[in-house]
Amino acid sequence: MFFHVKELQFEAKPERPDPIFAKKLQELIGGQYGEMTVAMQYMFQGWATRGNEKYRDLLLDIGTEEIGHVEMLATMVARLMDDAPVNQQEEAAKDPVVGAIMGGMNPQHAIVSGLGARPADSVGNPWMGTYITASGNLLADFRSNLNAESQGRLQAARLYEMTDDKGIKDLLSVLIARDAYHQNQWAAAIAELEEKEGLLVPSTFPRENERTDVAYTLYNLSAGEESSTGRWAQGPALDGQGEYKYVSNPKPEGDKPMLKPAPPNLHNTLPMDLK
Repeated sequence: MFFHVKELQFEAKPERPDPIFAKKLQELIGGQYGEMTVAMQYMFQGWATRGNEKYRDLLLDIGTEEIGHVEMLATMVARLMDDAPVNQQEEAAKDPVVGAIMGGMNPQHAIVSGLGARPADSVGNPWMGTYITASGNLLADFRSNLNAESQGRLQAARLYEMTDDKGIKDLLSVLIARDAYHQNQWAAAIAELEEKEGLLVPSTFPRENERTDVAYTLYNLSAGEESSTGRWAQGPALDGQGEYKYVSNPKPEGDKPMLKPAPPNLHNTLPMDLK
């Protein structure tokens, strides 16, 4: 059961209309790393969590907060288009310079959503459920969550630098701060799980079933050998189960593949030496 509180978690009021910036803010709503993505990602991860109530509760706490962030941003987008009616925009666009600027607005804000936000990114791509990660393995998922919060905070910080509107900056400063906490939070949860399970995901797969002789090797497969100086190429592996090594001139183990001709009814191109 969900219960909606009508008041916003934080305020979302710009100083002045700016339909162009409204388009930019759409990235934080419906982009790959936007609030819609993290909200649904945390919810689906939480709903699928089995027997780990502490983590389930955490996921649902943060997922519900992210839904509120969608509402805050949607409110900001709508307010950025207040007092900027379409006819005024069209009149202003008669000036070639102004028209070039106004051309940067999202026409769907006027045509489709009636000056409201859209479930889409800043260039109009619709939000997709394929953006979310919910595998059932909490360590794998929490690492994905840390990446999502890192990308989201990066994008919010970039948008912060693109405006001088105090109201927009106030909202973005909140979102940036919450993303900072969420990065810390997921890092803490990851560290807790790694202490219990180790570094590798999944921790339950028997290592005797994998080729451990190639599990710690960096192959030099591009020009240059600068990568050989990294921590990943020498010394004890971070999982504590092997030793990193670097192979400067790797050799193939397999033969050159030779595939049989496809069945005639598929009408593939015949091999050139086939008579």
